[in-house]
Amino acid sequence: TAEFEALVRQAIRRSRPHQPPPINGDYYDVTADLTPQEAAYQKQIRHFLEQEARPIINDYWERGEFPKELIRPIGQLLCDTLDADGYQFPHPSPLMSGILSLELGRTEPSVSTFIGVHRSLCMGTIFLYGSDEQKAHWLPAMRRFEKIGSWALTEPVVGSAAAAGLQTTARRDGAEWVLNGEKKWSGNATFADVNVIWARNEESGQVNGFLVERPTPGYHVEKLKGKIAKRAVENVLIRLDNCRIPLDNRLPGVNSFRDVGKQLAVGRAGVAWEATGIAMGAYERSLAYCNQRAHFGRPITSFQLVQAKLVQMLGNVTAMLSMMRQLTRLQERDGFVSHERASLAKAFCSEKMRETVALARGVMGGNGILLEYDVARLFADAEAVYSYEGTYEMNTLIVGRAITGISAFV
Repeated sequence: TAEFEALVRQAIRRSRPHQPPPINGDYYDVTADLTPQEAAYQKQIRHFLEQEARPIINDYWERGEFPKELIRPIGQLLCDTLDADGYQFPHPSPLMSGILSLELGRTEPSVSTFIGVHRSLCMGTIFLYGSDEQKAHWLPAMRRFEKIGSWALTEPVVGSAAAAGLQTTARRDGAEWVLNGEKKWSGNATFADVNVIWARNEESGQVNGFLVERPTPGYHVEKLKGKIAKRAVENVLIRLDNCRIPLDNRLPGVNSFRDVGKQLAVGRAGVAWEATGIAMGAYERSLAYCNQRAHFGRPITSFQLVQAKLVQMLGNVTAMLSMMRQLTRLQERDGFVSHERASLAKAFCSEKMRETVALARGVMGGNGILLEYDVARLFADAEAVYSYEGTYEMNTLIVGRAITGISAFV
């Protein structure tokens, strides 16, 4: 009978192995308009991270150490793929910078922070505000990752209020600057060769930038312990105790905190890209897990509640990726990224990232808290990304002021 034949066909279909479709976090083909060179760059970065970083990172993350064995290979990779100017400082397009942050977040956020602090913050600050002599001395070696950079703004009791409340001081004494104060969270500083220290000039009252080399008497670095996020990033507490540096170590292009803000806007956009990558990685890893995980005789992807969570994750990633692609178009058009647009991207993407990694961890059940499945690491690292480069609340107030004309900070 027709009913019997239908039952037979249904039984045959169920007996066939389920072949899930390919996993693609870029569901709307947001990056489909990449040039062949740009697409090759993305593929090269992803291949390196999957083959070189991913197999070793969980062990380093659990031990709270940075995989220094990756420093030279990373340097070689970026030297081979990024253009450079006369100082051999890489100047990729805003899109290529974003793709780099996206891929780093997708696979290994701790390496993303290492590169971001070294290239965007430290090298970027020297390039924008350093003297010709400072650029010539530092940038070529830093481009090759032969010299590593760090960057220190936040203090133990001064975070979001750094513009007005910075307590680290700089006093001129003859042919030297004398720095006193404390810094917290500076990444790479345990092994960095140079650190950009932001301090308040006692004479002018303005925030200035200074290059402090390691080792320098009076410059003390203590690695922070007990972190639950970005454990492979070696964050530190820095004590500056009458730390004396030459007059020439001041960055001459920095005259106030406004100059710091210009650098922060670029970094904030990069972190929004990183948040997008973390969400994409969590979605792709959790979908791969669910595809092979079975309960009650069938894959858990066949359950409605699991599918609903997977679709919610994909929707978040698609919205984030679309926002970031448009932000780079605006940056390429205008030649800069505004504080307000960067803040909206950071606030929105970090919040959606947080939701996405929680959903990914949830659909994986107990295995979602094990490092071997990667989502646990992304879940934990997302908490750091949510807070740094401007908290969700501070970025929200920046955008709120822009659209209402009213400041609600205090």
